[in-house]
Amino acid sequence: MKKLFLSTLLMALPLLASAYDIAVENADGVTIYYNYINNGTELVVSNGNYSGVVNIPEEVTYMSRTRKVISIGERAFEWCSGLTSVTIPNSVTTIGFWAFYNCSGLTSVTIPNSVTSIGERAFFNCTGLTSVTIGNSVITICDYAFYNCSDLTSVTIPNSVTTIGGSAFSLCCSLTSVTIPNSVTSIGDWAFSGCSALTSVTIPNSVTSIGNYAFQGCSSLTSITIPNSVTSIGERAFSNCTGLTSVISKMENPCSITYDCFPEDVFYNVMLYVPKGTIEKYKSTNRWNKFLFIEEGEPGSSTQPEEKKCATPTISYADKELTFSCETEGVEYVYEIKDTDIKKGYDAKVSLSATYEISVYATKSGYEDSDVATATLVWTDAIFTETTPETPTSAKAVAESIPVLISANGGVITVKSEQEGQAVAVYTADGKALGSANVKDGQATVATNIQRGEIVIVKVGGRSVKVKM
Repeated sequence: MKKLFLSTLLMALPLLASAYDIAVENADGVTIYYNYINNGTELVVSNGNYSGVVNIPEEVTYMSRTRKVISIGERAFEWCSGLTSVTIPNSVTTIGFWAFYNCSGLTSVTIPNSVTSIGERAFFNCTGLTSVTIGNSVITICDYAFYNCSDLTSVTIPNSVTTIGGSAFSLCCSLTSVTIPNSVTSIGDWAFSGCSALTSVTIPNSVTSIGNYAFQGCSSLTSITIPNSVTSIGERAFSNCTGLTSVISKMENPCSITYDCFPEDVFYNVMLYVPKGTIEKYKSTNRWNKFLFIEEGEPGSSTQPEEKKCATPTISYADKELTFSCETEGVEYVYEIKDTDIKKGYDAKVSLSATYEISVYATKSGYEDSDVATATLVWTDAIFTETTPETPTSAKAVAESIPVLISANGGVITVKSEQEGQAVAVYTADGKALGSANVKDGQATVATNIQRGEIVIVKVGGRSVKVKM
């Protein structure tokens, strides 16, 4: 009898030792184990004692045969606590159940667009995992997929996902926010239960069912919005969400809920916001009528809207006319123009240089006045060339005074001039150069670090002008 038992055990040993078909060493010296699938034409990553950084290749050549790696097998990296990083190639389409179970040293993972399925408990107890980016081909996140990933702070769920399985993110106690895409139709039982750091969640209008205990224990949630598409909310779906200050339901016809769907205090102290015209439905629907405070609309809808502000005007000059424009339609302009040449004194000679300081703001009923825009309009000499009947074969230089509009905003000096190529330079009040430019397409700009209220000197051609920032 002992011999028979020993014989049976010896026969079983090769089976226990050969959990893989081939072992192939990468160029980086890491050995990865594989099993043949699809009649030996393709490979799946098999279980092994992995650690450190593992880069899974798209293809593996073994005994002169090259095969594509299309899957990470069941339990492939199970209990590999020393695994810190894994690269999943674009050839992989499935991640098997328990694939990274208890890989506590794994800190981040990027799931490529080729993956369509993440198996049950695939990243269960990956307590060191801090971020997950899921490719845009995944359809289902299976039960317990990221259960107890206690360091996970963010997760990106693509628009391809239709189902979030039971306990998929349960006990991810560092997860602060999650946006559920509008492709998801169901949120499984316990899906986000125990996510105590979760402060906000967006449930799209595609979701029809919210499972039992789905957000149970999300104590940091301050508000929850239930879309109109929802037809069922499970038992204790929002129980122990003790931080709630508002519940917003967009359901035109409130679905049935249990008495323990929300914490007891929520029913007695938190405002329930419902669609306009439905308040009587909620007051007559069992358990929804347990809310003492029900209001139609959304938070803040009963208060006066915040007054809008007019956009800051822009100032232009052409054909001897100043023009003001504003992105806010229907405004009126309040402007002031000062001629700095006009002065009072006792000198025998007064130099006139035609300099105008312009300020303008936009105003409109129901709007806050805009910020004030300022500009300086001056004339400066410019040299043009022209051909006349008297000089048919050669051009002559003609001096002409042309208008130049100078404005300052956010540390940027803008000069508008008719003369292309005209030189513009900007200096501090004490003569330090700040920058220069040439007029191109009617405009030159010079960026500075000068603060609002300070004075700069702008030199345009041979003319220098003081400009207040």
